[in-house]
Amino acid sequence: MPQLFRLRRGKLGAAPGTVEFLGPPRIDRTRLQAMAYSPDQFTERELASIDPFLDGTIAGGCRWLNVDGLHDTANLQRLGDNFGLHPLVQEDIVSPHQRPKLEDYEDYLYTVCQMITFDEQSGRCLSEQVSLVVGPDWVLTFQEVPGDVFDGVRHRLRQGKGRLRGGGSAYLAYALLDAVVDSYFVVIEQMGLRIEQIEERLLAKPDAEQLAAVHALKREMIHLRRAVWPLREVVGALERGESKLVPKSVRLFYRDLYDHIIQAAEAVETYRDILTGLQDLYLSSVSNRMNEVIKVLTIIGTLFIPLTFLVGVYGMNFKYMPELGWKWSYPLFWLICLGAVSGMLAWLKRRGWL
Repeated sequence: MPQLFRLRRGKLGAAPGTVEFLGPPRIDRTRLQAMAYSPDQFTERELASIDPFLDGTIAGGCRWLNVDGLHDTANLQRLGDNFGLHPLVQEDIVSPHQRPKLEDYEDYLYTVCQMITFDEQSGRCLSEQVSLVVGPDWVLTFQEVPGDVFDGVRHRLRQGKGRLRGGGSAYLAYALLDAVVDSYFVVIEQMGLRIEQIEERLLAKPDAEQLAAVHALKREMIHLRRAVWPLREVVGALERGESKLVPKSVRLFYRDLYDHIIQAAEAVETYRDILTGLQDLYLSSVSNRMNEVIKVLTIIGTLFIPLTFLVGVYGMNFKYMPELGWKWSYPLFWLICLGAVSGMLAWLKRRGWL
């Protein structure tokens, strides 16, 4: 069962802005990937340390440093000191499971989003926090583990296709957020396929296993909703031009991204409603099946009521019962029983209960 809320007992009583990673390291060493680009040049390097990025060895019109691994707080503090990151921003970067949000510090923007992937084997949504710090001509991204949805952005930078190389840091941030939102649609589509499969099995033969699958998917949909809905506010603020770091020419792209998030949010709500309907469908199917069983048992019991009465009467031990001495009393008894059953069946059928 996925844990929707993470407790942070290790930071109880700690001063605000304390940069301390409390979770277990998910990779052995921090991985640093740097890119510098302009319309006519491109540089990409895998770094052993952050020094080449800080001392200007890697230079260009716009620079992008991607950091995989949050446990190396020393490198983070060096980056923070170099780019003037507030201690609260550094604290949030190393604290996974933040709510998607946007904070404007005038000289840079800090954005948090959740990158979601769907595990086919377990049927669960796997989330990873991605932090973006956007400056005038640089972008810093922080992830928990290697592997992300930004390969398409990297490919476009390498190939020099589109306006990415000339768009600046705000356009690069848009491209990264757009890749995250596009991955939501992939997850939603995969979950939709699983919902269709469960619906078909529920219609064919409802059982408790299908109900458990519906409950599990509903929890995963709640998990996905917690990632999608707050991001709408983030992109909405960028689209409205509340920051001087987002030029007017880039706001149009954020407007389009806002529409995509609305579509994703509506799809999530639609599938939540479908899952709720599947729960009602299961309960209705089980109730109808139980009603059919009770109906059959009630009909059988009704048919045996007159037979039970006759058997009870002629099963009494009175000494003088005239019918017991008749020659045709036994065949007549069976004739009466069969007639009573036939009459009850005809009556039930005429009332439409059969």
